[in-house]
Amino acid sequence: MLEGRHYQNAYICDNLEAAIDLFRGRGLVREPIIIPVDQTVLTPEGPKRQKGRICFIWIGELQYELIENEIDEAGIYANCLANGGPLHFHHICFRIDDWADFRARVDQQEFPIAMERAATDDPDALKFLYLDARAVFGHYIEYTWMPDAMWDQIRAM
Repeated sequence: MLEGRHYQNAYICDNLEAAIDLFRGRGLVREPIIIPVDQTVLTPEGPKRQKGRICFIWIGELQYELIENEIDEAGIYANCLANGGPLHFHHICFRIDDWADFRARVDQQEFPIAMERAATDDPDALKFLYLDARAVFGHYIEYTWMPDAMWDQIRAM
């Protein structure tokens, strides 16, 4: 299942500030905003807590998401293999235009869901899920949906 608009490559790091420093002189235009994240996600084993800090760095049309993990009850970040450097590639992300249509097809495709944001009553809330595509691609694939206004905010970061 590969669809939508690929806009992001994501990396796990042990030190977010040190990871940001690696982008200085390599295309970093705007100082990234560090965002604390503490959320419960749905997994095949039930709800799990994910806590850490993230930031987004845009270089051209590609967003780099840097993730400093603190609590990984889902185990999705612990699976990221060390590569000898400070950044460890973790996933790519696609933006989906029609979440309901996309989500209806997820259970028919080959990759298992690793984690998914719990649904809310807000129809304009951010939606995302990760598929475990490591057996084929060597990494996870994230899919996300957000209203255009939220996308514009993320693009401005």
